[in-house]
Amino acid sequence: MCGIAGYIGKEKNVFYLIDILKRLEYRGYDSCGLAVIRKERIFLKKTHGKIDHLKNMLKNNFKFSLGIAHTRWATHGTPNYRNAHPHWDCTKKIFLVHNGIIENYQLLKNKLQKRGHKFNSQTDTEVIAHLIEEYSVHEPFLEALRKTVNILKGSFAIAVIYHKERAIFFAKKDSPLVLGKLPRGFILASDIPAIASITYEIINLEDGWVGVLKEDGVEIFDFQKKKVKPHIEKIPLLSTRISKERHPHFMLKEIFEQPYVLHNLVSSYVKRDKIYFKDIKLSPRFLRSLNKIHIFACGTAYHAGLVAKYFLEKNCSIDAEIDVSSEARYRALRLNKKSLILAISQSGETADTLAAVRKAKEQGAHILGICNVLGSTLTKEAQSLIYTQAGPEIGVASTKAYIAQVFSLMLFSLYLAKLRQDISLSKFKILLSELKLAGTYQVKILKSLPRIKKIAKQFSHFGCFLFLGRGINYPSALEGALKLKEISYIPAEGYPAGEMKHGPIALIDEYRAVVCIALYDELYPKIVSNIQEIKARKGKVLAIVNERDSEVKKLANATIQIPYVKSPEITPLLVALPLQLFAYFVAKNLGCEIDQPRNLAKSVTVE
Repeated sequence: MCGIAGYIGKEKNVFYLIDILKRLEYRGYDSCGLAVIRKERIFLKKTHGKIDHLKNMLKNNFKFSLGIAHTRWATHGTPNYRNAHPHWDCTKKIFLVHNGIIENYQLLKNKLQKRGHKFNSQTDTEVIAHLIEEYSVHEPFLEALRKTVNILKGSFAIAVIYHKERAIFFAKKDSPLVLGKLPRGFILASDIPAIASITYEIINLEDGWVGVLKEDGVEIFDFQKKKVKPHIEKIPLLSTRISKERHPHFMLKEIFEQPYVLHNLVSSYVKRDKIYFKDIKLSPRFLRSLNKIHIFACGTAYHAGLVAKYFLEKNCSIDAEIDVSSEARYRALRLNKKSLILAISQSGETADTLAAVRKAKEQGAHILGICNVLGSTLTKEAQSLIYTQAGPEIGVASTKAYIAQVFSLMLFSLYLAKLRQDISLSKFKILLSELKLAGTYQVKILKSLPRIKKIAKQFSHFGCFLFLGRGINYPSALEGALKLKEISYIPAEGYPAGEMKHGPIALIDEYRAVVCIALYDELYPKIVSNIQEIKARKGKVLAIVNERDSEVKKLANATIQIPYVKSPEITPLLVALPLQLFAYFVAKNLGCEIDQPRNLAKSVTVE
């Protein structure tokens, strides 16, 4: 889940490389470093902590034309100077950065130590530098790298520099890596958004590729030495830098962008009350024949998939089965060419989801990717795609990407329901109309920010939270709990409210807070009963209610209102906002690092 960057080209200020790296900081931020060729020598600087600390260390604002950099999310070894990248060999002439996990590193390290190699770190990465050193004694450098990667087990994206070569060497297997072509030279980075404001020409590297970047070109081979001709893709060039604008944190900015995300999705996929998905390569016959849909996702995307499960089963007369991707990849799923997989990933690089997708494809299943990054690995693995169009999401705790996933999945469910004639025309029109209005409802909710901020202050002292929901808003309870614990570090658990008496009720007393999603639907009387049970045990209740609610308002310690809607099925699109804002302000009250919470990274690209 680390971020790697590289540059070769005409002379630049060293902060140019730092700036590329900064755009990758959401991938990891416990340590960082760079190695650049300067005055015929390799200059190294690395540190524990964030990229701004590294930038402040580079007081001598020098020029360079070749270098690599890294921002780390620790796997092997604690975050400190020794374990920060770049790493080097015994001669200190080979420097490299790595994203991934080398599973056989200990075996390799033991062998290298017996041959006299001295190691400086606890990382798995350092073995790569020493292996290249071994092979480069008798082989050209690119061949030494190729031989090295052929004995590595695990996942890796590697960028290497060598003091004798004016080049960046690279290799990729099961970790993301992309090249950006410049008028003179190249950029190398872990993902497209990091370079999308610099170049519109990219080369998406494939697994099993190894190569060398020079100022005037690139050479690529597969791991068996066969030359590869790369394909240069055109991507939209972002005209402006990603910034917080007027907001103190990216998370808050991205919460406020959600109505615009929904507006863009409606504009793209809804024309005259009809739903169109140009990148879904599924025949009507195939879709009508389905009797089950499988959903693979992780984290917040899993919660979006759970919402989709409820929505599909309610409106499509079809079974939907959902798995956490890390479990799906090891389950004995019985899939075939008649199976449809919905694979959900914001980045398109989630390691477990990609592994589950590949396993499903081996059995003949058709993959429909729900993804926010064009050109990502998932968009290549999937035969069909729904592009969620949320734009770059920098805050590690997902907000607008989640809403875009939920909305896209609801649209697809409606599209499927109508195609299969599982839904009446009148209900289809009502649901589609409500989805088109969802952005407007969100704008109204965002005007409640001052009240939510005040309520968050009232609840910030609680050391434990329980989130309860029923039906289609049970996933909202899970997502609300996840947001709070991600950025405030307060233990929080989401539960279906009907399960409260099967264990969670033991937690409830005057020192615990319970967030209840209590909206008008067929289960409203039951959630009211749950709230009464909580109050009888002196629990403190924050309730998400409809504007017209009067009953829950009398019971709860505090309420946050959302607009009343005709179709309760769309309420997860609205409930998410107050839960996100509540988590944000609780974390802010506690002085937490909101955009970059400890131990987390935006993209989980290792198992």
